[in-house]
Amino acid sequence: MAKTVYEPRLKKLYNENIRKALREEFKYENEMQVPRLDKIVVNMGVGEATGDSKKPSVAAEDLGRITGQKAIVTHARNSIAGFKVRENMPIGAKVTLRQDRMYEFLDRLVTIALPRVRDFRGLNPKSFDGRGNFAMGIKEHIVFPEINYDQVDQIWGMDVIVCTTAKTDDEARALLKAFNFPFRQ
Repeated sequence: MAKTVYEPRLKKLYNENIRKALREEFKYENEMQVPRLDKIVVNMGVGEATGDSKKPSVAAEDLGRITGQKAIVTHARNSIAGFKVRENMPIGAKVTLRQDRMYEFLDRLVTIALPRVRDFRGLNPKSFDGRGNFAMGIKEHIVFPEINYDQVDQIWGMDVIVCTTAKTDDEARALLKAFNFPFRQ
């Protein structure tokens, strides 16, 4: 009996529809010129880590629950006396998602988490870096359904960076719009 291979919904959408549409829109000669998602980096900075060293590991646990991949704890590169941060002190957590996990996370972000954000008016269409990468911030990590609101003692914000292979911001914007990113008008 043949094993059925599961393919994420957005990956299937990209391969069947988005790729063709982008190739026609930007008139690419080669299939490999069509922009695609490269990776998604999710970062959680924990400002309270100076007082309690257990906070970054709790944040890493929550981040792992949200993304479905084990998060690593990030450490300070150098000391900053004003913030009471010493070198190598744990100050946050991050995850780099690629392949199927990236598409799964993107699907949950766009269809479930962003509509649950309070007073959400759309993503800023100018949050591109000039090289086709998009960055956004989420103020509360509890908008994801994987987090049980009753068990959370601290609400953290998170940064989501979507890296694409697009050369320009317009190409990347067209790619993310095709993935139903809710950009402001």
